[in-house]
Amino acid sequence: MTEVLKTTQLAGGYTDVDIIHGIDLILQPNEIVTIAGTNGAGKSTFLKALLGLLPRTTGTVHLYGEDISRLGTESRIERGLGYVPQVTNVFRSLTVQENLQVAARKVKRSQIDEMLSVFPALKPRLTQTAGTLSGGERQQLAFARALIRSPKVIVLDEPTAALAPSLVETIFQVIQRLRSLNVAVLMVEQRARQALEISDRGYILDQGKVVLSGDAQKLLNDPEMTALYLGVHNEL
Repeated sequence: MTEVLKTTQLAGGYTDVDIIHGIDLILQPNEIVTIAGTNGAGKSTFLKALLGLLPRTTGTVHLYGEDISRLGTESRIERGLGYVPQVTNVFRSLTVQENLQVAARKVKRSQIDEMLSVFPALKPRLTQTAGTLSGGERQQLAFARALIRSPKVIVLDEPTAALAPSLVETIFQVIQRLRSLNVAVLMVEQRARQALEISDRGYILDQGKVVLSGDAQKLLNDPEMTALYLGVHNEL
């Protein structure tokens, strides 16, 4: 099986000091994979390296076998790498429909209709400005904006950040439904326990390195890993 995404010895940082060190990661078609770890472990920095947003990286990134390591962020997205940033991920002054229309060139009505079928909560909100949506609706719009370009992989950076606890489960349910769109999901998530529960596999980072990886359920059942890297706060 060809990996949809593969990083080999990916390293880099914002200055001449590396924050992430030699990360090897594989994402298979239709998988959900969670990257977890303590604060400052390098999780979001890894995503930035993956997306071409770090000023300096070494190592390689392959998307369906193509080396995209030296491409800019927009070119990576055009190749099929979708991205939902943390929190600030929609145009608040634009309507839901306008947000979807500006997300990709020459958006067809059929593409918008497909996104509304995946995220039905957005359908009655089409003419509503994004800034007036609830937190959960806004996050679903952010997902739809990334998915309307038909990516092969969607990268989620803390998808439940700043959401009310009552909305967290809704977003995790939405993430599970992304499998039906034939897209693989790679996410960094502060609620690591809940994220791993809906994932196929997980990677645990510590000080910018992968210290554990494997089947998500095995990671959840590893008492040492739980004590060191998940912690009680992730049950909230």
